[in-house]
Amino acid sequence: MKLQASKQLEIRFSEVDSMNIVWHGSYALYFEDAREAFGAKYGLSYLDIFGNGFYAPLVDLRFNYKKPLIYGRKAIIEITFHNTEAAKIIFDYQIFDAEDGSLIATGASVQVFLDKKYQLVWTNPPFFEEWKRKNGLL
Repeated sequence: MKLQASKQLEIRFSEVDSMNIVWHGSYALYFEDAREAFGAKYGLSYLDIFGNGFYAPLVDLRFNYKKPLIYGRKAIIEITFHNTEAAKIIFDYQIFDAEDGSLIATGASVQVFLDKKYQLVWTNPPFFEEWKRKNGLL
């Protein structure tokens, strides 16, 4: 089963460089927006994770740029949960131009679990196992 969410982005002036092209650092914010949309849709928000006694920091964040995204355009970001047995939250991303559907960028992120004492958790927390079961991933 694939768990996916999407969100429309409006490219703001503060996100572009002097060439009117989205600055590379803005993509991290777009991926964050997608993770928040996914969390709201599937009940895996940062507050859900925190409420269950864990943190989920990013340990890997990758981007592949295919085409420039220009100020004033709209884009659609799609996020897909990548299921794994490891105690990690892995997402894949695709950003498309909302007008012509062309692929702008792809990427991936990996988050791990830390307990409230900031210790790495090596096995899936019980709440995450239950979340996977509820969403048909086990």
